Amino acid sequence: MTSELPAAAAIAEYQVRALAEVKRGQPWPSASPTPLWRAIEDNHRSNVALWDEEDQARRRDVPDSVIAACKRSIDGHNQRRNDAVERIDEAVLACLPPPVETVPLHSETAGAMIDRLSILSLKMHHMAWQTERPDREAEHHALSRARLERLREQHADLVACLDELLRGCADGSRRFKIYRQFKMYNDARFNPWLAGQTSGA
Repeated sequence: MTSELPAAAAIAEYQVRALAEVKRGQPWPSASPTPLWRAIEDNHRSNVALWDEEDQARRRDVPDSVIAACKRSIDGHNQRRNDAVERIDEAVLACLPPPVETVPLHSETAGAMIDRLSILSLKMHHMAWQTERPDREAEHHALSRARLERLREQHADLVACLDELLRGCADGSRRFKIYRQFKMYNDARFNPWLAGQTSGA
């Protein structure tokens, strides 16, 4: 692997550590000031904010206006999340030699896998809390522990798969392309409702 590319385990460790520190009320730990690490940090920040807003949007004890505000906030966080995924892919590819078009194409990009690791770190963090909730019974704690173990297995598997992809791209045996998200719902050029029209396709 090229020296500019971090190992998948280092990325996963940063995501887990940053989340733990933020949830303890500490300042957000900054990643290395490189384009790749800045994009990884921005993606993780967006996913953390998304998780909190998604929880709030499920409340039933607040006016509909509060839920509408949550939904608009979710749209913004999700746009920033997807923009960061594309920036991760751009930064990873900038660290790699030009790919040979005849080598196998990986259907998922490195950025998409790093985004999945971020989400899994959130699931593990919140499931770990469920294992100790004082207002839940032992059966709930046991179910949460079983689910936490499965999440940890999925997380470890994904770290290994990301490392394999990055190694393959570095040695020329694998490649991936940047797939643009082209989110349309936040863009008045493509969402007729935002442009003041009353119907779409």
